[in-house]
Amino acid sequence: MNKTIKTPTLAKIPKKMEIHGSVRVDDYYWLNEKENIDVINYLTDENEYYDQVTAHTKDFQEELFQEMKARIKEDDSSVPYKKNGYFYNSKHLEGGQYPIYTRRKGNLDAPEEVLFDVNKMAKGFAYYSLNSYSVSPNNELVAFGTDTISRRQYTIQIKNIKTGEIYAEKIENTEGNVAWAADSKTFFYTKKDPNTLRSDRIMKHVLGTAVSEDVEMFFEADDTFYTNVYTSKSGQYIIIASTSTLTSEYQILDAHNPDGEFKVFQTRKRGLEYHIAHVNDSFYIKTNKDNASNFKMMQCDLQNTSMENWKDFIAHRDDVLLEEVNIFKKFIVIEERINGLNKFRIKYFDNSKDFHIEFDEETYDTTLQNNKEIDTECIRYAYRSLTTPMSIIDFDINTKTKVVKKEQEILGGKFKKENYISKRIWATARDGKKVAISMVMHKDTKISKDTPFLLYAYGSYGYTIPDYFSSVRLSLLDRGFIYATAHIRGSQYLGRQWYEDGKLFKKMNTFTDFIDCAKHLIAEEYTSPEHLYAEGGSAGGLLMGAIINLNGELFNGVHAAVPFVDVMTTMLDDTIPLTTGEYDEWGNPNEKAAYEYMLSYSPYDNVEKKAYPNMLVTTGLHDSQVQYFEPAKWVAKLREYKTDDNVLLLQTDMEVGHGGASGRFNGLKDVARNYSFFLSLEEGKL
Repeated sequence: MNKTIKTPTLAKIPKKMEIHGSVRVDDYYWLNEKENIDVINYLTDENEYYDQVTAHTKDFQEELFQEMKARIKEDDSSVPYKKNGYFYNSKHLEGGQYPIYTRRKGNLDAPEEVLFDVNKMAKGFAYYSLNSYSVSPNNELVAFGTDTISRRQYTIQIKNIKTGEIYAEKIENTEGNVAWAADSKTFFYTKKDPNTLRSDRIMKHVLGTAVSEDVEMFFEADDTFYTNVYTSKSGQYIIIASTSTLTSEYQILDAHNPDGEFKVFQTRKRGLEYHIAHVNDSFYIKTNKDNASNFKMMQCDLQNTSMENWKDFIAHRDDVLLEEVNIFKKFIVIEERINGLNKFRIKYFDNSKDFHIEFDEETYDTTLQNNKEIDTECIRYAYRSLTTPMSIIDFDINTKTKVVKKEQEILGGKFKKENYISKRIWATARDGKKVAISMVMHKDTKISKDTPFLLYAYGSYGYTIPDYFSSVRLSLLDRGFIYATAHIRGSQYLGRQWYEDGKLFKKMNTFTDFIDCAKHLIAEEYTSPEHLYAEGGSAGGLLMGAIINLNGELFNGVHAAVPFVDVMTTMLDDTIPLTTGEYDEWGNPNEKAAYEYMLSYSPYDNVEKKAYPNMLVTTGLHDSQVQYFEPAKWVAKLREYKTDDNVLLLQTDMEVGHGGASGRFNGLKDVARNYSFFLSLEEGKL
């Protein structure tokens, strides 16, 4: 690195924070002043520093970008799915950043109707997201939500499909989705608190009336809950969901009676989680009732919905996690996870059939896809693995036959599935638990202590990282890297308890699991500290912050994307987005025991005067989930404390938020930047 490049500096303005007799002094708290020109200047300085330090890699980044882009079929379309008499699909045209949404009436040979050409809609915007759309029951109107700032505050509008007219109503600061009543003129939507961005109220709008006249149907007063509204798959009910980490509550309304009152399905009870689905004359409930930690299925009739009337339909199993359910007229499809692998169980309501769809690979990912029709005996799912591109498959329940409707094409002529191998190994954590590591590599990669190795993980909210195929990842694999995901505690890879053992007062397991996986890879000579790299984003960025404080010497380079690293300050401020709803995940620091435990791992609060690995930290100025000032102040403090000469880079996209750039190609530039960081370090060029 050119030592003449000036490292960014930042003024220290100490802010004293005291609670529970503990005093913290935050010198960089003032970075939360988004309108302060000094804040913007600092972020700009860091961006310029990044550009200077990585200037010699710009051509390589462009090479990676073009390489990744060349594998993608630009002129492409999805497999059409049927809903309410129409076949819907999306397509991309060559050079188009955004999709075009279309439909055909009755059959696939009918004339095509264009619902949205997002390429045209996005013109003039640095960021553009159409997050969802919903067609009215009479098939004449479509509601859609757009965000042009990247803070996930969507504006709902209505389009007449036949005439193309977009109606005057503009409903701002919403979740972006609507639930249509059966009359096709009334719909329900979710409003957000403008400051915390919590989804806190359900509103009703009638077409042709002023938005100011919209009626509030429900306000979620508990600030640890979020609410949303949707239409049941059967189309018979409008459903309001209120959920927190540990508790849920639903309300139902006949979709043919939009002026009626919502009825509580089952009153919330702390610790009771449930989710409802309607078909025929019953509701089916996925729930943890009766200590069913891995969830079970229950059933009740339409009138008696309180839980004393629920009856077991699928019993709880200690070794099987019941993840998702999809209801059809004659049967139910259950997505289950057993020993880390997911599969489908198909069970008829009359008990005439009950079987699994099995898969052969050692590790893979499969999910149901666009099963919008309730009266069918054919289901659609997507299948992929670390070495297998995604396929969309239709499965006939009666004949048990599969029809592949589409296979992902990898262009460029170089990809051959047989050139790559995947495997799953198990590392032993310090408390004896076995942690799975799924990895993929080129068949010619020689495994040794000199092998470059990128280890990824998330480990929060019970979210399990799927073992999926990535065409962009080939740019690492073809250059000799092994890529792996550590299925650490905090996910539900090995069932609900795997999640419970990685949150609240057991959160440290998430971090030590990752470290123990790294140590296992080094001990087994899959790699070495000189060639091991780590990556994680958001809550996975918290993971990155924790591991470099605990055992940074294990890694040559770390990429922390939109990292949640200032745990204490954020979780003590209930005026900023997401905080109160997170108490059941991290703890409420207003309680002394939780405060002390969270303080023990909060990355920003545990930065020390010692050596840290090479680091790339990325964020977005408009991030509503992990706000830009967390990574910015973390980098400033690391600059002050670190005792090494390793690179420390902060790159802030001044036009985007948590999800990064919009458009299918812009995001590739971010990946090329990240891969260039790892590859340049590996080659000693950074």
